[in-house]
Amino acid sequence: MNPDWIEKDFYKVLGVEKSASADEIKKKYRKLAKELHPDANPDNAKAEARFKQVSEAYDVLSNDSTRREYDEVRQMAASGAYRGGPTAGGGFPGGFNGGGFQTDGINLEDIFGGMFGGGGGGRNRPRRGDDLETRITVSFADALQGVTAPIRLTGDVQCAGCKGSGAAAGSTPRTCTTCRGSGQVARNVGGFGIPQSCGECRGTGRLIENPCRECRGAGIVRDTRTVQVKLPRGVKDGATIRLSGRGGPGTLGGPSGDLHVKVSVTPHPVFGRKDDHLTVTVPITLSEAALGAEVAVPVVTGGSVKLKVPAGTPHGKTFSLKGRGVTTAKGKTGDLHVTVEIAVPHKLSKKAKEALEAFATAMADEDPREELLRRAASAPRINPDGE
Repeated sequence: MNPDWIEKDFYKVLGVEKSASADEIKKKYRKLAKELHPDANPDNAKAEARFKQVSEAYDVLSNDSTRREYDEVRQMAASGAYRGGPTAGGGFPGGFNGGGFQTDGINLEDIFGGMFGGGGGGRNRPRRGDDLETRITVSFADALQGVTAPIRLTGDVQCAGCKGSGAAAGSTPRTCTTCRGSGQVARNVGGFGIPQSCGECRGTGRLIENPCRECRGAGIVRDTRTVQVKLPRGVKDGATIRLSGRGGPGTLGGPSGDLHVKVSVTPHPVFGRKDDHLTVTVPITLSEAALGAEVAVPVVTGGSVKLKVPAGTPHGKTFSLKGRGVTTAKGKTGDLHVTVEIAVPHKLSKKAKEALEAFATAMADEDPREELLRRAASAPRINPDGE
């Protein structure tokens, strides 16, 4: 337990109800951690401070035992159960290290357990490492077919020399005699019995007499490592791949956090993508649109296929070619959506110009704007003067 628990409302920090389930707390933490992570907010001191608050809250509420202690301590502090004042000798009724610690008729042994003199109930328990986030950019083709790509990360890793213990080979840390391994000692603050971090062991509950030379007793070193990330077939731009146990190192034997890899896909010069479908725009001539034709359409696997364009096809019409889209990791395949656009020639040969003029003469009685103008004329008119 930390003395700050009495003042800090971790449920409010995470924005969850006190009755929130472990899954709800975890989901909310991950959302906030992604939004506030320093990598996503460079040089933003406010976001960094908020990120630390969220991490501290999750660290307490994600552990069932710690969460139970936190709830009980907060509840008793709110009811005034900590009041009772120090004894004449400067201690507290019953003593933190004695039996039957009573405060206003409440026995706190069940709450503090081994935190004071019991060894193992304080901050010196194993802690899970932080979740990390990074990005990877892949080509359009690699995203469609799937790829395994390396990512270089620079950050904290478990020390290989001591395997995270902090002690040199052949030695082990010993339990701190001041706090008896709890990592905390009693502090008298205005009649409140509040625990604080042990100054002898710096809150770890352990003393390392022969520190590891590589990490100087920290158990963690900063290093650059390469992680292989496997992107599934059909991965989408903006997708996040979670690599379990590849995040920040745990402490005191705790598990490592996860690594979240956000995927960016470079655009293709010809094809676009919408969900599991590919898109492409194909130009056609006026005569192909009017008379109908079979036109060549490129496909992402290479080459082309034939698309039958019916006579009278309008500009912007979209056709679907089944099974020519994205094949996902689950084996589902989308379609290729082909949008045709009538290409207007910039220059005409004499023969082509004569042919179009003859066509215009033959179509002189056909006015494509007749219906448009009729509807506009029958609609309510707007006075330009606003009267």
